Amino acid sequence: MKLEDYYNEQDGKLIFTRQQASDFAKRIAGDFNPIHDTDASRFCVPGDLLLSILLAKTGISEQIEIQFNGMISANTPLSIVDTGNSVTVIDDNQKLYLTMTRHGQTRHDKALATEIAEHYVQFSGKNFPHIMVPLMREQQMMINTERPLVMYEKMSLAFDDLSINSADVALSDSMMHVSGKRGKVDLAFDFIVDGQRVGHGCKTMVASGLRPYCEEAIQNLVDRFNARKQAYCATPATE
Repeated sequence: MKLEDYYNEQDGKLIFTRQQASDFAKRIAGDFNPIHDTDASRFCVPGDLLLSILLAKTGISEQIEIQFNGMISANTPLSIVDTGNSVTVIDDNQKLYLTMTRHGQTRHDKALATEIAEHYVQFSGKNFPHIMVPLMREQQMMINTERPLVMYEKMSLAFDDLSINSADVALSDSMMHVSGKRGKVDLAFDFIVDGQRVGHGCKTMVASGLRPYCEEAIQNLVDRFNARKQAYCATPATE
């Protein structure tokens, strides 16, 4: 993954075009959520793209906690404010989009950060349909299949060994908690090297506007997702 392909820097600020953010979602994460389409009216930059950049620029710490505060629109200049144990991402109006706190040792190694980020993002992109659909079926509640929207709320990362060069990411547990029309999804995962766990993490996503589960509607959503993915993969990449 060449991370620089998916953002620009101008006067020390990050800027994402719609095309860059959409390409990252589809090429790297395998995420075909319509909100990442270049012509989407509710377009937003993938949270995993911002996470990947932060790890590359600020390093990987033994413990990292991230709070997502808002959706990022295209062409919004963003500043990374690093005060040591805390990193925030804000726009020119001081609107807060993300807060990251760190504890323990920090390793500044862009190659490692990119490797970790790429493996995590590829894992994260499998949330739908592989993980989310069984959870919704179990709870007999589902997202709005016509306007699907599931957003990051927070995540945590912890590493037992920072001397690694890379690590695979594997799901260790998944849960969905439903309260009325609102649901929270917790996905726990491990970082693994040669079969040994070297770290772990958890991400929490929020889904609003839940409604009673309908297998036909969900299958239709999955079919549309797969069709979009197949169409994209069949289209020659352009530079």
